[in-house]
Amino acid sequence: MNEIEKKKISKFLSLILRHQPESIGLTLDENGWADVEELREKSARKRIFFTPEELDEVVETNNKKRFAFNEDKTMIRASQGHSIDIDLALQALQPPDFLYHGTAETNISSILKKGIEKRTRQHVHLSADKETAAKVGMRHGKPVILTIRTGTMHKNGILFYRSANGVWLTDFVDAKYISK
Repeated sequence: MNEIEKKKISKFLSLILRHQPESIGLTLDENGWADVEELREKSARKRIFFTPEELDEVVETNNKKRFAFNEDKTMIRASQGHSIDIDLALQALQPPDFLYHGTAETNISSILKKGIEKRTRQHVHLSADKETAAKVGMRHGKPVILTIRTGTMHKNGILFYRSANGVWLTDFVDAKYISK
């Protein structure tokens, strides 16, 4: 499968497994899992075709590890980034002292006043390294990397989770914990 086809399938999976499963008539369970054969069948009705081997290749080679299979590869889900209500069944963890958030320069004044809100997503996404945060920020304009004092947040009782692909998640980051 070529890179263009892989990207097309990956974008489609992101849309379906994170935001709009109903657009193809797919039902996710409470933890966001979809039956692989049902996904393939309903995707084909929308003229998006992929074999189990091609789906495996998309999941395994995705540089952000956006998707995960269950152990026998009969179920698939997005690792995080959902705008639909699902429970990823993540355990609260102690984060490192500092994590990073990449955003566009145009968002900085608002963030420094209001904090970082999850908006339509289930969580605020934080990165363990500045490089990843910069890549995230670039998607929205001129990137700015914010340093988040997550160790202090955790000491103050704020919960953190880490998704299957290593993204740190929390509900809100108050501006007092953010440094530019």
